[in-house]
Amino acid sequence: MKTKMTTVALAAIVAAGTAIAAVPASAATATAKAAPTRCHTADLKAGFATGDDAKPEMGRPGKQTQAFIWFTNKSNRTCTLSGFAGVDMVGAQRTDGTWSLVRSSKRPTKITLGRGDTTDFSINLLPVARSTSQKEKFVPATFLVTPPNETKHFTLKWPFGGQILKQDGATHPGTYLNPVGQ
Repeated sequence: MKTKMTTVALAAIVAAGTAIAAVPASAATATAKAAPTRCHTADLKAGFATGDDAKPEMGRPGKQTQAFIWFTNKSNRTCTLSGFAGVDMVGAQRTDGTWSLVRSSKRPTKITLGRGDTTDFSINLLPVARSTSQKEKFVPATFLVTPPNETKHFTLKWPFGGQILKQDGATHPGTYLNPVGQ
C-alpha cells in the first residue's frame, strides 16, 4: 500500500509541473562535502625550518646537506598541495645573480592541509669552503618560494650563512629541490 501511495503522490507532483528526484541521504552528504581544492599563496604562510635537527650543515664543505621550507595553511578551508614549489635563490655577491633550482626525480604526492596544518619540502645543498673562489661559490641571501601551481611567491631571508658550490648551469647539480611533502 505504501508503494502505491508514493506512486500516486509522485504522479500528482509531476502532473502539477514539478519533478522531484529522490536522493538517498548518504549521497546528499557526499555531494555537500566537495573535495578540497588546491592551496593558493594567499592561503599559506611559509618559512625555513630552523630547529636544531632541521638546520643544514653549511660548515661541512663537499658534504651534501638539506634545508627545509614549510607551508602552513592559514585559511579557514582545507586545501591541497601537489608537486614542486618554485625556488629561486638570490645571491648576496654581486656576481651571484638569481639561481632557479632544478627539481629532483622524486614523484610528487598530494598533500591535504586542514586549517593550521603544515607540510614541508627539502632542498639538497652542496656547501663549499669560505676559501673557495668567488666565481665558484654562490652565497644565498634570499629565497623566492612559489607554492606549486601558483604565480605569487614568498620572499624568505636565508638564515643559515655559508656558501654553495655554484652549479646553476649544471645538468645534475648538487643543489636541487624535492617535491612538497618529501
